[in-house]
Amino acid sequence: MNIRSYERITERIVTLLEQGTVPWHKPWTVKTGLPRNLVTQKPYRGINVFLLLAMSYESPHWLTLRQANQLGGSVKKGEKACPVVFWKQMKTEDKESDKPQKPPLLRLYHVFNVTQCDRLKCAPEEIPMAVTKPAEIVAKMPQPPVVKHGMTKAYYSPHEDCVGMPERERFDGEAGYYATLFHELVHSTGHEKRLKRASIAERNGFGSDPYCKEELIAELGSAFLCGYADIVDRTIDNSAAYLEGWLQQFKNDRTLIVYAAAQAQKAADFILGRTFAESEVAHD
Repeated sequence: MNIRSYERITERIVTLLEQGTVPWHKPWTVKTGLPRNLVTQKPYRGINVFLLLAMSYESPHWLTLRQANQLGGSVKKGEKACPVVFWKQMKTEDKESDKPQKPPLLRLYHVFNVTQCDRLKCAPEEIPMAVTKPAEIVAKMPQPPVVKHGMTKAYYSPHEDCVGMPERERFDGEAGYYATLFHELVHSTGHEKRLKRASIAERNGFGSDPYCKEELIAELGSAFLCGYADIVDRTIDNSAAYLEGWLQQFKNDRTLIVYAAAQAQKAADFILGRTFAESEVAHD
């Protein structure tokens, strides 16, 4: 494990939270879509989405200093980079061996937005994001749990593999309803017949480590799904207690935010019926 890479990303998230910015509460627009690498045109995934959105640049295009130089450009004086990570699968010498594969290594890169650069010989291509209606996302989820309405609160029961929801009219609007439902559906992806996530099987109630991990996964996963559904005006908790709670968790566990974002991305991919490689976009 490259613990320094985890620490750098966690420090970035902690700094943003201390400034009152919750990275996973920053929406992206369907016009520009997800942050993507200018050269490869591949979208960033996992924690990188939230790190780059928090920079608040209008352009979704990013690149490394090396890539900028290869395009005949340069980074403007005084501009600061944003750290991003990707998982690099370590090669094994004997492919026929029964020994388990080495775990992927977390690599740290620094990227700049195209607006921070001069003289790039590559015009950014605007790629609008395809929007999926929230009801369609729910209806097309593979292996969905049972959803019961008329409950006093929203919840997911792993034992019954059931999502409970209050009636829709109890929510302030459609955005709040679907953001909450997405949260619970992300929980349901942890069931043993879906992604078999340990934080669902092992959580022991509020305050336990698995509980905190699972709640963060559900919150980040809901943010991903709201983005794909073009839901912006959902009810968001930015209270001091909310911020302090996550600050304490991240300071106690330097791997938490990177791990949770990766699991949240997998959960969103599952709900959307998408298949992606494990690794983040690389910057060769």
